Amino acid sequence: MIDHTGIGVADVRRSALFYDAALGALGLRRVMQMPEGVGTDGIGYGVAYPVFWIDRFHPHSVRQHTAFAARSRSDVDAFHAAALKAGGTDNGAPGERRPHYYAAFVLDPDGNNMEAVYRGD
Repeated sequence: MIDHTGIGVADVRRSALFYDAALGALGLRRVMQMPEGVGTDGIGYGVAYPVFWIDRFHPHSVRQHTAFAARSRSDVDAFHAAALKAGGTDNGAPGERRPHYYAAFVLDPDGNNMEAVYRGD
């Protein structure tokens, strides 16, 4: 089981605007932030504790893939819309990919493939 993960970004401030919007649509928010200029310049997103980090410590622009669980199809739709509005690039509109797998894909400012998926009905 994974406790948390993260990716490197070229510009923490720019990426934070994207992730604030995209992950906010899924109920995640900034729960921890390292001071600017201190090591990683990282921001941790989650509910009670960080489950996903963006930082300058890890290599950026390596085209990683991360999928976030959504609570409903409408949350997947909201993630996709918020991510596009915040500067993301469409990489797969919301839709049924296979039975019980409704997902949407967006490239973040560094080209990482971010997914929101609902595995319900």
